[in-house]
Amino acid sequence: PEETVTSSFASFIHAARPEHLSQTVRQRSKRMILDSIGVGLVGSTTRVFDIALRYCRELYSSVAVSSVYGKPGVKLSPTLAAFTNGVATHSMDFDDTWHPATHPSGAVLPALLAASQMLPPNTKPNGLDFLLAFNVGLEVQGRLMHFSTEAHDIPKRFHPPSVVGTLGSAAATAKLLSLSSAQCCHALGIAASLAGAPMANAATQAKPLHVGNATRLGLEATLLAGRGMEANPLILDDIPGCSGFSAFYSIYQPKPLSTPGEHHEFLLEKQDIAFKRFPAHLGMHWVVDAALSVRNLFINYAGSFSPSLIRTILLKIPVSKYINRPFPSSEHQARHSFQFNACAALLDGEVGLGSFSESSIHRQELRELLDKVVVEHPEDNVANFDKMYGEVALLLHSGDVLTGKCDTFYGHWRKPLSKESLLKKFRSNASHVLPEEKIEAIITLVDNLENLSDSSQL
Repeated sequence: PEETVTSSFASFIHAARPEHLSQTVRQRSKRMILDSIGVGLVGSTTRVFDIALRYCRELYSSVAVSSVYGKPGVKLSPTLAAFTNGVATHSMDFDDTWHPATHPSGAVLPALLAASQMLPPNTKPNGLDFLLAFNVGLEVQGRLMHFSTEAHDIPKRFHPPSVVGTLGSAAATAKLLSLSSAQCCHALGIAASLAGAPMANAATQAKPLHVGNATRLGLEATLLAGRGMEANPLILDDIPGCSGFSAFYSIYQPKPLSTPGEHHEFLLEKQDIAFKRFPAHLGMHWVVDAALSVRNLFINYAGSFSPSLIRTILLKIPVSKYINRPFPSSEHQARHSFQFNACAALLDGEVGLGSFSESSIHRQELRELLDKVVVEHPEDNVANFDKMYGEVALLLHSGDVLTGKCDTFYGHWRKPLSKESLLKKFRSNASHVLPEEKIEAIITLVDNLENLSDSSQL
């Protein structure tokens, strides 16, 4: 039969082998895995995680074989463990981000962790199989996003991990569970029927559900396909008059994915990942670095940070409605507010976990700074994580103007976190729920993942 886009993706999933992973891809993906586990562990301390876990424990209790972040001794069914851990990963918006924009690890890793514990002892995948499945899930997400120019900009309609992440989870778990090429095709088709969440729920407690559902429903799609359920075998193709995956994008131009050969180059080889230094929407990292820069200028100018000397705080940011929030009233709104993050950085000289507590958000001195903020949208500052910039200018009562600008923040794929910085972030996050010896054991396991005989140990 004639090859289709969908069948090419299924063939890729089925044919990918560990030897197709370059050393660069292995190292970058292990950094992602470690960071995502740390983010999930600290995320297990949040209220939205507690709500999700309580829901799962009260309503579903059978087949409890898979572990939950930060809760020793607690087991859930594989799909619900994937869901709960996915919620934890995105509960603080602290997880990694790719370009085109999505959160790739959180949609894939929890499903793989849960699935690896689900399998009988004599069929557990080894660490290299796990690493390969993880990268298959990343590759499918990246290829799908490249089918639409719309996906390159900060999203307006669908939250990307709820769309491409669901199919990425299906692809990754289909690989880990050794589905046939035909079953991989059906898994993608089933996942497409389970995908999608609107951007209007950004900056609410519902947003972490997008990642939780993506990783859970992708795994469910794989389990259903493995049991014989079928779906449209042309789900990724552009069929006039009958939308498949194209329903999620106004512009959609799919291309076949070649079967990996000796010289296959994964997208992760060409496009590194952004790791966040503090728990907020990625766009905030530009304005925070710009704010910290101008704060240093202000201290050199005035001897200390004195808000009374400031008449206006001018932010030059791209147009993006859901992260333009002048007066956020909750932690989730604050994580999605250019204004809040700029002012928090100016006032405190840093942004961290504590910045988004209720007491911090409602401080009088912070509210007074927010009152001084004016926003501009320069035409050259586009809503695109590869091209945008953040600029913060302080217009003083004296008439002087101090300006800080950030084109590439530390942690962006153009300026990756060092190994030391990534480990510092992981240790800090994991320390909220784990003792030091277990933290160091995880670091060692991930660093030697290729040599792990049983990936469920992770």
